[in-house]
Amino acid sequence: MTSLKHLLLPACMIACYTGCSSPAPVQPAENKAPAESTAFRIYVTNEVSGDMTVIDSATYNVIATVPLGKRPRGIHASPDRKTIYVALSGSPIAGPDVDESTLPPPDKSADGIGVFDVAQNKIVRVIKGGSDPENFDLSKDGTQLFISNEDDAAVSVVDIASGMVVKSAKVGEQPEGVKVTPDGKLVYVTSEETGTISVFDPVAGKILKTFKVGHRPRSVAFLPDGSRAYVNAENDGTVVVVDAVKQKMIQAISLGKPGTIKPMAVLLSPDASKLFVSTGRGHQVFTIDTATNKVVGSVEVGPRPWGIALSPDGKTLYSANGPSNDISVVDVATNAVVRKIKAGGSPWGVIALDR
Repeated sequence: MTSLKHLLLPACMIACYTGCSSPAPVQPAENKAPAESTAFRIYVTNEVSGDMTVIDSATYNVIATVPLGKRPRGIHASPDRKTIYVALSGSPIAGPDVDESTLPPPDKSADGIGVFDVAQNKIVRVIKGGSDPENFDLSKDGTQLFISNEDDAAVSVVDIASGMVVKSAKVGEQPEGVKVTPDGKLVYVTSEETGTISVFDPVAGKILKTFKVGHRPRSVAFLPDGSRAYVNAENDGTVVVVDAVKQKMIQAISLGKPGTIKPMAVLLSPDASKLFVSTGRGHQVFTIDTATNKVVGSVEVGPRPWGIALSPDGKTLYSANGPSNDISVVDVATNAVVRKIKAGGSPWGVIALDR
């Protein structure tokens, strides 16, 4: 009987003589880079992991995770959409009533505004923008940043080209939200501890007026004509309507029981007919009809939703859910969560940008 050894030997010799080689190993599918589309991108700042998650909106694949620095939170794009600015802070994470003497010392060298180049997909520069920047907005021409400095109780004006602080003014304690009026002439700065809005004139470099808007305001959204503004009042469970001409509060829209529903971010639809409000511990995003200032719906998106963004066409909403480290995708027409996408550690801010 012919042995198996004798049968195999000629085959091996033939392989050697003919120059055949073993086939290359097949790369496991899970190791392949996710396929990319030409659709718009979703960018997410992750406060705890210190990075940015980049998501393809067509496939919902995470196509990049990019290091940013310490505690990335506020995120905004330049008017030409080629640059993303991110607030970075070396101050330790702490709740509103924490004893600061028990915390580790802040790393002031980590404070600044990260400049992220969209084409290169990386941080190319960090601008020093005052102490402990949390949120900010840009001038209409994209040449200046208006930054809230939380532990300094101040707003800073930074010239982007030079990276220098050119003006600064004191505001209420624990400033956070910053929003430029639609005409670009004034800047509203929310102060959590004092429950106020400071109206800042960036040309004069001074505060023109300060008025009450409820407890722990964090976010501002203006109607396109500048006639009204909407401001969250976190500890009241309300959204405050502001007469932006007279610069005073005119109405409070209740979203639910204070302490259970905690309004955080406010965001207008592209046509300004709807206002979307994230609610932190409330787990929901509410929808308000801006014609009537009535709540017309809500959807449960996940634990502690904070930052929210809309797709360029306004048909899809994204919420950053900190404790679950994910992003909820909401179909605005049906007001339903259609997908969840894993992000980094404690997602805080989110924007969507066309390519």
